[in-house]
Amino acid sequence: MRLYRIGDDGEAVRDIQDRLAALGFNPAQDSRGGFGEATAAAVSAFQAKRGLWVDGIVGPDTWRALVSAGYQLGSRMLYHRVPMMRGDDVADLQRRLNSLGFDAGNVDGIFGPDTLRGLLNFQSNRGLAEDGVLGSEVVDELSLMARATSKPGREIVRDHQWLESLPSTIAGQRIYIDPFCRDEEEASATWGPAIYLSTIIQAHGAQIALSRSVDTAPPERVRALRANRLGVDLVISLCLPRDGKPGVFFFASELSKSHAGESLAERIGGLLDIPREGRAIPILKNTRSPAVVVAMPDPSERATTAIAQGLISLFADPADDWVAASD
Repeated sequence: MRLYRIGDDGEAVRDIQDRLAALGFNPAQDSRGGFGEATAAAVSAFQAKRGLWVDGIVGPDTWRALVSAGYQLGSRMLYHRVPMMRGDDVADLQRRLNSLGFDAGNVDGIFGPDTLRGLLNFQSNRGLAEDGVLGSEVVDELSLMARATSKPGREIVRDHQWLESLPSTIAGQRIYIDPFCRDEEEASATWGPAIYLSTIIQAHGAQIALSRSVDTAPPERVRALRANRLGVDLVISLCLPRDGKPGVFFFASELSKSHAGESLAERIGGLLDIPREGRAIPILKNTRSPAVVVAMPDPSERATTAIAQGLISLFADPADDWVAASD
């Protein structure tokens, strides 16, 4: 899709404004269908709340988030299909199933095979028709068990198990190095540090996979899918901060977060002395393995070495992370 920003107008902008207003981000000071300062501010506020990159521009990721946020559990039937269904209602279903012990995978709002398997197991356990479809009967059954669904979910247990079972060395681990490439400047700035980081980790026995080549720039969502296909153990992304502020990001949404990703972010952020924050951008949301994004305006060799040290130390001494994730 095209990008929508200040100065644009038309029916598409009106649709964006209506969706923002319905979610409590009302750009009322702008004319209907006119993308002005108020609409940009509303978009930025929505992006910040959803853990997206904050730029006040509606691109593919922000548009998907706007559409997803409009769905509540029970407002439509959910089932597995290609392309897969997405939305806050899917995330709510995943959270509830996980809390009841029916593993629906990560709470990412994507109705994939793991969510289908969790729903089928739930239907079987509750004596419902095993059709893999969330309709009113399944919603009613989930509502009856609402108190139980406030418990920690299977995705949290899985994170704890991942931290507890870490080997004592990074040797043999499959690490996915992802140099961001949203524009030519970033693609060039992140490539050298990505290669340097790969060299350090590889010297400690890790197996490295790069998300792209020096002359390609696949979208973030495509790079995330490649990490899943390769079955990597960890994802480390390097990017330039869009607002000029450095940070280390791990997956977190209103319904869930990655404790394993947070543990790694704490390690790296502590060594770099930069903030650690939860985000729900595609490379964090769509990857099955724990992932972090390190955003620095000047990824020097010293900073890149610190990133490697944080990663290596996670395997050498994971005890503190296990205790923190258990709190």
